Amino acid sequence: MKTFMRKSKLSPLTAVLTTAMLLGSGLAMAQAGGAPAQPGAPTTSTKAPEATYQSAGSPMAGEKMHQSSNPKAPPMTEAEFDRARQIYFERCAGCHGVLRKGATGKPLTPNITTGADKGTEYLKTYITYGSAAGMPNWGTSGDLSEAEVDLMARYVQHDPPMPPEFSLADMEKTRKIYLPVDQRPKRKMNNYNINNIFSVTLRDAGQVALIDGDTKQIINIIKTGYAVHISRLSASGRYLYVIGRDARLNLIDLWMAKPDNVAEMKIGLEARSVETSKYAGDGKKWEDKYAIAGTYWPPQFVLMDGDTLKPLKVVSTRGMTVDGEYHPEPRVAAIVASHERPEFLVNAKETGKVWMVDYTDIANLKTVQIDAAKFLHDGGFDSTQRYFLTAANASNKVVVVDTKTDKLAAVIDVGKTPHPGRGANFVHPQFGPVWATSGLGDDSISIIGTDPVKHKANAWKVVQTLEGQGGGSLFIKTHPKSTNLWVDTALNPDPKLSQSVAVFDIRDLKKGPQILDVAACANLKDDGAKRVVQPEYNQKGDEVWFSVWSAKNKESAIVVVDDKTRKCKTVIKDPKLITPTGKFNVNNTMHDVY
Repeated sequence: MKTFMRKSKLSPLTAVLTTAMLLGSGLAMAQAGGAPAQPGAPTTSTKAPEATYQSAGSPMAGEKMHQSSNPKAPPMTEAEFDRARQIYFERCAGCHGVLRKGATGKPLTPNITTGADKGTEYLKTYITYGSAAGMPNWGTSGDLSEAEVDLMARYVQHDPPMPPEFSLADMEKTRKIYLPVDQRPKRKMNNYNINNIFSVTLRDAGQVALIDGDTKQIINIIKTGYAVHISRLSASGRYLYVIGRDARLNLIDLWMAKPDNVAEMKIGLEARSVETSKYAGDGKKWEDKYAIAGTYWPPQFVLMDGDTLKPLKVVSTRGMTVDGEYHPEPRVAAIVASHERPEFLVNAKETGKVWMVDYTDIANLKTVQIDAAKFLHDGGFDSTQRYFLTAANASNKVVVVDTKTDKLAAVIDVGKTPHPGRGANFVHPQFGPVWATSGLGDDSISIIGTDPVKHKANAWKVVQTLEGQGGGSLFIKTHPKSTNLWVDTALNPDPKLSQSVAVFDIRDLKKGPQILDVAACANLKDDGAKRVVQPEYNQKGDEVWFSVWSAKNKESAIVVVDDKTRKCKTVIKDPKLITPTGKFNVNNTMHDVY
């Protein structure tokens, strides 16, 4: 593998002035609290990485919705409204919310978008030119035509259409059992080293690839939901749960001669998270007993039987934010299973609350809501698996929850828009046990002390900030047996950065990273994006796997790097590896090793 040292920054959006008029409305900003562009001001056509991330398409674009009318809004034909609704869910809902009430972006409801000082021409300017705070310049970038900009300016003055709810009965109607429990294997029926299997998301194909980590051979390509966001393992390691952005949940039995689906169910219209019960402390059989999944729409979570996906209890997350304001759409982001209690931890993104869900009595469900910080996203445990560290990404904070006491331990200021995945645990040569997160918004990598007993002075503080390649990082990773810390920059607009990774030596973090050109190692035959995303270790901790992610009609690959030498070891190519992104090793996912 070609290796080289490089030091580069994310180029900021072209500087733009802020008008007093827009300061009053706070319209259409992709990140809370940011400043918009001046009307007519030029901006770069390169989107900021957090804008790229937030404006990812929603699978709800084709859903039937109830439409109401607003007499103050400019006229639209039914065809125009339907086209604008599709564009909104493809481009805008990730920031501004399904109901346009505001999520990580500002509200776009008619009381804000209509009025004497607003209106179509006003809105067209900001949709065209964007803002320095992360609002994409949809017009000048060429993403939307002049006619589409006009369409969207009129659309956001209408009342937002209402998506359907999704009840327990609705879920049950979609549930399919492909192989009943009594017909499933009683023991493992294959010779695979299950602990070293990787579940690889094939994003645009609506599939996952199971790849043998020992032989590097594809075991099976399994049909799932669209753009699988996460793969999770049951406590026993037998069952693999995967959930797509379209809220399709699949249950895969790894004991089968050829692992495949045994059950599936739709839990809503859009989703991101799934987890299974893991607590083993009271002698009861909680392992594999329950599963839980959460949705972006409707804003709720559902508890299910672990081996059949039979839905048992659905709970809405609608309610008050940590600031004391009602929010109708708190999307469920990360869910993790406590190792300290028979509980799930559920992040309600917009309200900024972590729900502690006691699953000992589903019929009489007990929950505790911990006020944390708004815009909760992803996170993971510290090395002791007692403390849950999770990013409140648009608030630029990391929240720490003590799962032993069910209390908030800390709220920590970090770099811009942290996006840790599960984060990275290691022992710092100076500060002891730490957890690290990279981010979307800048080149900083925040290292947080996690030992309140032997290193109390360092606990729940940023003890060191590293300088990575630039913004646009999605994942950071290490392994207990490694001395390397790997950081991707998959959403950086500079191809040299998005196609490479930075690797730090944990023993000497001051010397800066080595940059590995992973995409070059893949030697792909066409001119695809070749974004290098999500380092993931194998079971032994001596290999780190990367996805080289290009478009659906372009060649992609998996690159396996020797962790010790930092050299390319294996390239996995196959026409069936369409848009590979997330990779989840069975052993590391099952035991929360990161």
